[in-house]
Amino acid sequence: MMDARHLLNRQSGLSLIEVLVTTVVFSVGLLGVTVLSALSQRASLEAIQRSVASELAYGLLEDMRGNSDALLDYLAAGDLGRGSIGAEPAPTCEDPVAPCTAQELALHGLWEWEQSLDGALETAGGVATGGLLAPTACIAGPAAGGAGVYSVSIVWRGTSELTDAALNNCGAGTGLY
Repeated sequence: MMDARHLLNRQSGLSLIEVLVTTVVFSVGLLGVTVLSALSQRASLEAIQRSVASELAYGLLEDMRGNSDALLDYLAAGDLGRGSIGAEPAPTCEDPVAPCTAQELALHGLWEWEQSLDGALETAGGVATGGLLAPTACIAGPAAGGAGVYSVSIVWRGTSELTDAALNNCGAGTGLY
């Protein structure tokens, strides 16, 4: 027959300390998953913004290639974005009977491009929902506007701050990037 001392030493089930340790370990694991999810969402947003900027820059360069007679007009546009052009220029270049000149086509094309950059072409309840956050775009190329290398730089408010030196002078000094 067993005495009372042996019955007291036999344990069954979990102690409160084991349950607390398990809860702490599980909580740390969930916290790690939550942080990883947040970092993943941030990286995904940044990738989407880079893709949009790349597509917009490529589109403008293609417009410039198709309208090479007005390259000086593209270069003279200055910093684009955040509504810098203002109202839609006239003519709208939609009338097939009265076609636009190369300069008019460039000015209207730049306005449409800036609308895409700012996200004004995608709206929900009258509010722009597309584009980039506080974008600025700059066009660089030969001063005479002829054959040569042209570049379109686009900066926007992203997840990490840039120095003015890293901006390639596009949007430098605005404190936005």
